[in-house]
Amino acid sequence: SGKRVVYKSIENAYPLGTNIDLLDEFYAAGVRMVGLVHSRNNQFADSSTDKAGQKWGGLSPLGRALIKRANALGMIVDLSHAHDEALAQAIALSTTPIILSHSGAAHLYEHPRNVPDALLKKLAQSGGVIQINSLSGYLRDLNTDPRRLPEFIGLYRKYQNAPGGMRENHKAFIADRRALDEKYPPDYAELSDVMDHIFHALALMGPDHVGIGLDWDGGGGVNGLQDVSDLPKITEALRAASVSTQTIEKIWSGNMLRLLRLAEAARAQ
Repeated sequence: SGKRVVYKSIENAYPLGTNIDLLDEFYAAGVRMVGLVHSRNNQFADSSTDKAGQKWGGLSPLGRALIKRANALGMIVDLSHAHDEALAQAIALSTTPIILSHSGAAHLYEHPRNVPDALLKKLAQSGGVIQINSLSGYLRDLNTDPRRLPEFIGLYRKYQNAPGGMRENHKAFIADRRALDEKYPPDYAELSDVMDHIFHALALMGPDHVGIGLDWDGGGGVNGLQDVSDLPKITEALRAASVSTQTIEKIWSGNMLRLLRLAEAARAQ
């Protein structure tokens, strides 16, 4: 139809506290996707990257209740950042397909944020979708100075916690980040690394279960794919690999729209 849309989502349901009825208010405000967890365990699920290890053995009882409420409301459930056990349990529990909004394939690069093939197959069998991200550290080993990461985290927290938050201090944050880049130049993966994950997911899961979720707002970006002007390069690489126009349309929008429609249909029941 030529339309471009942006839909609202929640990454990390932690702010809901223990009152999952708040999800109704977010739905009324237009939110259509909810991610249970982020970089640390929370009250809903285990994270794939919490250094303390697992707390719940996957989903917590409250996390199970949250999934059921999201299903009833017509929200897509997002398990990016979740521990593999939480993902497996969510696939079994949810009445509508799960999405991994920004993840990768562990077969290509072993990282806790990437998902093993066995789980990706289960995701596909249940109708779910993985959207491939472009955060360099999830794609391959990097040669960035190890002193950069703690300074970057400190810089991010400084502005995130400042009066007005990141929204009102964004220009200052960008200036300081550029200074940090000069001090400790970052190493980036390549567009070809992103494409490797896309092609692997296509071969493993099929064209109905793959999308794009580059995570640019969370540190994503690789050489050759740093902003929206570079997006056509993904399509060019897919065409060069003889991927059909129909499949390309599914990757860019069709698969995500299918999940939205299925979630809406579940609400109507």
